[in-house]
Amino acid sequence: MNKYLAECIGTFILVFFGCGTAIVSGGSLVPTSLAFGLSIIAAAYSIGNISGAHLNPAVSLGFYMTKRLSQADFVGYVVAQVAGSVIAALILKILSATVDGDQDYLLDSFDALGSNGFGEFSGCEMNLIGALIVEIITTLIFVLVILQVTAKAEHANIAGIVIGLTLTLIHLTTINFTGTSVNPARSLGPALFAGFDHLKQVWVFIVGPLAGAALAALVYPILFTNKTTK
Repeated sequence: MNKYLAECIGTFILVFFGCGTAIVSGGSLVPTSLAFGLSIIAAAYSIGNISGAHLNPAVSLGFYMTKRLSQADFVGYVVAQVAGSVIAALILKILSATVDGDQDYLLDSFDALGSNGFGEFSGCEMNLIGALIVEIITTLIFVLVILQVTAKAEHANIAGIVIGLTLTLIHLTTINFTGTSVNPARSLGPALFAGFDHLKQVWVFIVGPLAGAALAALVYPILFTNKTTK
């Protein structure tokens, strides 16, 4: 049970600080990218020894498909991750009601709650196909990095930093495309409270990352044929 609670808390940290920074900075590229990356690092070195700090159904799917996570734990992790995201988004929504009405530059940002999107909700008005491609490719890379850097015990001291910096790089590249998901739980929580227009797009940020993670799990043993998984 402790590992599920750890996943819930860790995902809360990721969404609250990552999306919270996106809100107060108006989606500014560097602060938001750093907030998501640093949140991963903080979670990895605080709860990583309890649950592995997946904080992401796509990561858990990669571990499940490579036989490093049981089916029961996969389900438990996903439920806990979604719960953590929803709680964080709910608190951000409550905080949005306390914003000074004169701060117009923040109001739209608070309404979106750091949601992902395409079309009118994309910084460059990327369409549906583009958003799917971006999320599949970036999640494939992200999950491959995680599977490899966590494959050996001697990498434990640096794994959190590598994963956090990788997520920062992905955000720097793709925030203006989709707002950067690579994480179905991170996308679902804010979308639930951001209104129907955001909610009706969230499927892209569930399907895309899960497809990317599945591809990563299939590619991983081909790339690293001499590596053993736990």
